[in-house]
Amino acid sequence: MRKILIVLTSLLLTACVDDSASYYADGSTGNHALTLHRAQKHFWSSDSSVELIMQRLPDCLRRLELTEMPADDVEIELLSNGDNVWTLRAGKEQWQVETQTCTQYPDVKGSEGELIGVFRVEDKKLVFEAAVLEPAK
Repeated sequence: MRKILIVLTSLLLTACVDDSASYYADGSTGNHALTLHRAQKHFWSSDSSVELIMQRLPDCLRRLELTEMPADDVEIELLSNGDNVWTLRAGKEQWQVETQTCTQYPDVKGSEGELIGVFRVEDKKLVFEAAVLEPAK
């Protein structure tokens, strides 16, 4: 009986999603990053909670809950507003954060900014895909 429970428990956990993807604002040093984390709270749920972890070390390290989304349909755009201000957009939902003082604005202020890339699910894994910038004319 115990072996059956162990096998069943491992099968239940295989349906769970818990991964993350990062955008490094400072290149390869990793001191300034925005990381999107998605996690399925229950194996029977198709939704996942989506959180943002923003860091600009040593001054800023904070985790913010953003939303609930279908686990296989996470797609959030990352836009830069300059001066360490970032906008995240998923459909009609938007969040704006600032990594200088590690805060989230209650409302999105100003223009949306320049598209940096998109966090999305590819091959059942969350990835960050950088935007392809067009050369200046």
